[in-house]
Amino acid sequence: MEKAYLDEIANQLSNIKDNKILNHFAIHASPLPSRSDLSQIVETLDEIFFPGFDGRYEKDRASLKELFTMKLEFVYSLLCIQIKQGMCLHCHNNSKSSVQCEKESEQIASKFMNSLPLIKALLLKDVLAAYNGDPASKSYEEVIFCYPSIAILTHYRIANQLFLLGADLIARIIMEIAHSQTGIDIHPGAQIGESFFIDHGTGVVIGETAIIGNNVRLYQGVTLGAKSFPLDPGGNPIKGIARHPIIEDNVIIYSNATILGRVVIGENSVIGGNTWVTEDVPANSKLFNSINKNGKEIKL
Repeated sequence: MEKAYLDEIANQLSNIKDNKILNHFAIHASPLPSRSDLSQIVETLDEIFFPGFDGRYEKDRASLKELFTMKLEFVYSLLCIQIKQGMCLHCHNNSKSSVQCEKESEQIASKFMNSLPLIKALLLKDVLAAYNGDPASKSYEEVIFCYPSIAILTHYRIANQLFLLGADLIARIIMEIAHSQTGIDIHPGAQIGESFFIDHGTGVVIGETAIIGNNVRLYQGVTLGAKSFPLDPGGNPIKGIARHPIIEDNVIIYSNATILGRVVIGENSVIGGNTWVTEDVPANSKLFNSINKNGKEIKL
């Protein structure tokens, strides 16, 4: 194919414009965030949270500490850049200088780094929850290596901290990377407590304003979604309202259950598979849809 022909196609592509979706290069002076760099950040943090699971062996604690310091320096420097690029994408305040953006990015990155011990502690509890919640698991190592629940929660615990610190775009990208890897879709703004386990995982959806307590277990295909949302006078969804379920402590939700709206599933409850829930469920409840031997639907 001749270069002149490709040049003409390139010219046509570069001239296509949209009134709402503008050409990034025409309106921003800085590069976009990088999915590959953000993946590197998560992978490096994963090596710190679960040392040795990358195939590298450190024979003593001193060498492990030295390795951690090196990796943390790498994460911090790369994260500062990614946060700044994410901020610049949504920055419509022309009075804010590049120096101000850089300083703010460094502040967010520093606060995030301080949260890493907390994130690791939460992830270790998630590993225990997966091991104790699945009779098929034979070791903690198997859980860390093989379970999509740990992969998605590693991304989520990182992304949630960034989201809370104001780096929301970076957080969303990190979660979409995890979504593509695991088939589990969690918004980084969701609040998830300790010892959380998603068994199997494929098709699970957890919305932005969902709140999940401690010791909760979900199975594949569970949706914690929005029932409906109000529109502004222009017909656009109103942002920022609480519209997803609250799941209290010690709840189990089985496969393909759908829970919609700002409903509360009370503590110690069990929600059966394929159940559709749009109203509050009291604590200590068992909600099932099933068929008895006469072919009739029964609810307990």
